[in-house]
Amino acid sequence: MIEEILPDFYRIEVPLPENPLKLLNSYLIKGKNRNLLIDTGFNRKECKTALMDGLNTLEVNLEETDIFITHLHADHSGLISAVATNNTVVYCSEVDSKIVNLTHMPNYWAEIRSLFKSHGFPFQIIDETGWRHPGQIYNPDCEQSFTFVKENDSIEIGNYHFLCIETPGHTPGHICLYEPIQKLLISGDHILAKITPNIGLEKFIDDPLDLYLKSLEKIDQMEINLALPGHRQIIVDVHKRIGELQQHHTNRLKEILKILNTNRMNAYQIASKMKWDLTYTEWEKFPISQKWFAAGEAATHLIYLWQKGMIHGINEDGIFFFERIT
Repeated sequence: MIEEILPDFYRIEVPLPENPLKLLNSYLIKGKNRNLLIDTGFNRKECKTALMDGLNTLEVNLEETDIFITHLHADHSGLISAVATNNTVVYCSEVDSKIVNLTHMPNYWAEIRSLFKSHGFPFQIIDETGWRHPGQIYNPDCEQSFTFVKENDSIEIGNYHFLCIETPGHTPGHICLYEPIQKLLISGDHILAKITPNIGLEKFIDDPLDLYLKSLEKIDQMEINLALPGHRQIIVDVHKRIGELQQHHTNRLKEILKILNTNRMNAYQIASKMKWDLTYTEWEKFPISQKWFAAGEAATHLIYLWQKGMIHGINEDGIFFFERIT
């Protein structure tokens, strides 16, 4: 589906098969000399067909189109190599650009595996099933050349003047785009309408939740009439949604403290006892992918509590266990 949001400003829905997110919102802004495509979808046939059909319907010349990647995840960056030409400028933050290219390296996934293992994730369930992270399967076909952007860098396309706003947390280098005349925010996965963005473990970021909450506060200070997220519905009341997300994480932190109580547990164990908005009623029935993201989110909340001095973290034989401070 294609929707015109503003003059020369379109949303292209890109399906994400077998993924609970269901679809990606890819945005296309048409200009006189250059166009800008914001985020792409997974590097898989269904995504490529939908994106290319949308671009063709809008009569987009790829030779005249640049790409902006809000963050590293493959559902946003996977089709860069399918869309980019020799004339394409691909914008992204420096740190997320680095990780996009690292996803082609076995060593990167070995390090991510080690990171999750240190928080108790039982890798025998992955070894037994052969599950692989979608970022490993659906990343771009080859290493990419990026143009790095940072805070307050500007990108002008047609009648739109975008400012880059650094919003780390969901990823180390997540960037939103802000159009000050329209008071419009392209929020990537920093702010979503009906979904809580996953705050998980990643390289090059020590306390993701702390950064995410600070990034929410930063956006809350801005004058925004409309937010265009990476998934699902457009957000009309951004500040209300920010408050809901802040409350969600406050509730999560309280839940984890309650689970810990007098217990000593690792992130995977805690995740198994947390409440998740899924149709599965038993942790054992969770798909491996959902266990992965749940364990990562539990770990980042534990790290936050640890850094705030509210719990102890103990490394025992390479695995972190946490306990309440009495």
